[in-house]
Amino acid sequence: LDTLEKWVTEIFSEIPNNGLPKPSFGHLSQPFDTPEFHKLYRVVPIKKVHLLSITWALPPQAQYYRVKPLHYISWLVGHEGKGSVLSFLRKKFWALALYGGNAETGFEQNATHSVFSISVTLTDEGYKHFYEVAHVVFQYVKMLQKRGPDKRQVIWEEIQKIEANEFHYQEQTDPVDYVESVCENMQLFQKEDFLTGEQLLFEYKPEV
Repeated sequence: LDTLEKWVTEIFSEIPNNGLPKPSFGHLSQPFDTPEFHKLYRVVPIKKVHLLSITWALPPQAQYYRVKPLHYISWLVGHEGKGSVLSFLRKKFWALALYGGNAETGFEQNATHSVFSISVTLTDEGYKHFYEVAHVVFQYVKMLQKRGPDKRQVIWEEIQKIEANEFHYQEQTDPVDYVESVCENMQLFQKEDFLTGEQLLFEYKPEV
């Protein structure tokens, strides 16, 4: 550590500190609030695949990293068991796979907005019924909205335990990648959460 600290000091100490606060773009809200973003786009794929992607632009969610509300919703949307969207679509022979979530990259989560996407890999038959598939997805999201978050915290605590296990038993990563990840986290999280804020769930707040 002494050697590493010496190297960092030698390399970075000459960089001037201009004393300016971290820039914020929070005033640029609703970047997709234009007629062009309320449409259906058909894109001819390079691979032989039918993929239906539905994308919402939501208010910024990064400040809720200790709660991770989008992670909670994506877990419900991506569930594959009985009563799930995918289970229903598979019975119809309309879908092969379904994924929902936010990649937590700079484009999908920043100070102006957060993106939430649901992507459904369709069968040939599902492609013929993609309007009905979209309708099923919206029905499910509407149901989640009406029911609200799980009052007993069971689902949230299950997600919390899964993420904690993955965090504690993860394989060792490349040191350079790890340092880069921690440096990014230093721009996003409180000091005590630099190492854990990206993955762990800390607080259950149903109102969020």
